[in-house]
Amino acid sequence: MDRLSGRLQEFLPEIIALNDYLANHPELSGEEYLACKAMTNILKTHGFQIEEKIANLETSFRGIYGANNHTYKVAILAEYDALKDLGHGCGHCVSGSISMLAALALAQCQEELDTDIHIIGTPGEELYASKCDMVNLGVFDDYDLAIMLHLNNKNLIHSKLYAIDTFQYNFHGKAAHAAAAPWEGANALNAVQLFFHAMDMLRQHVLPDTKLHGIIVNGGSAANIVPDEASVEINIRSGETSYLDELNRLVDDCARGAAIATQTTWDKSRTSDRNCELLKNETGVQVLGEIYRELGIQVEDDGSFFGSSDIGNVSYKCPTFHPTLNITEDRSPIHTQGFANCVKTKKAHQAIELGAKVIGMQILKIFSSDELIKKMKEDFNSMIYE
Repeated sequence: MDRLSGRLQEFLPEIIALNDYLANHPELSGEEYLACKAMTNILKTHGFQIEEKIANLETSFRGIYGANNHTYKVAILAEYDALKDLGHGCGHCVSGSISMLAALALAQCQEELDTDIHIIGTPGEELYASKCDMVNLGVFDDYDLAIMLHLNNKNLIHSKLYAIDTFQYNFHGKAAHAAAAPWEGANALNAVQLFFHAMDMLRQHVLPDTKLHGIIVNGGSAANIVPDEASVEINIRSGETSYLDELNRLVDDCARGAAIATQTTWDKSRTSDRNCELLKNETGVQVLGEIYRELGIQVEDDGSFFGSSDIGNVSYKCPTFHPTLNITEDRSPIHTQGFANCVKTKKAHQAIELGAKVIGMQILKIFSSDELIKKMKEDFNSMIYE
């Protein structure tokens, strides 16, 4: 552990500078060209070989150090996309920097752990769920563990994530003059209104960890024209991926009923890959709990959900961990301006070192113990195959 701490200190100034650069140059999902270049240039400088465009994603990468021929493989995941209008209001500049620091510090530990330690740049988490593409194309098939650390307004050793489906529902009616001959029209916006009301009624009769929410993305073109087209984007969330198909059926019935009542038609299209819930690997999470205690980090798990993320899909391929650290002083939640204001503070800079230490200690503890490796894999197999 002393060796890890020394190497973290060695690279820390360079990575703090990276964090502040990313914070000052926020890029939306799929547009993270500056971030990708900055991160891969640092890795190249320190001897990493870079694979570009992983899973055919323009701004993704994989960094590999050394011979890449050990018994085990670990993926340290890095996120670096920002939010529209909020910049790094989800803290990806900090979490991506944490992953960079951990990868640099652990590069020299591969021999003693008999473990290849890769860093994988995963763009587009906010909008495009790029890890889903990577999972679908087999990127994580050969890894024994994946890990990243997210920022938050509380310290968690396990992020409880919703599974989520995202769809656009389109309603098609018939245009008419809204004053002169409205009886000749079929109002697609009325269908949208009924659709939302139907989902409101549905909420009483679904499982408690269900979340249904959305926005109108097209409500018509002019007030004096009966809208012939209207569209909404809907998030359908559940604590269990297995319940999403039933929820989709129920929400489709809401759309169908709204269309019948308004004499319109409807269709839908998926706008993002399904994100699964994050499977909880008890052995690995227990190790994280020990690490947090050793580092004096107070765990603040109240059982609440932490939103959704494509890292859940990775957890169906290998044991996957997504702890969090608080970088706020006032408990500002993620995806707010208050949280965005925290990403270049002293507390954020301290979190870069602390978060990299958490990742490093997790990998060192598990892959130094045949027993922990065995138990971690048994936990994973019991969730996936039984």
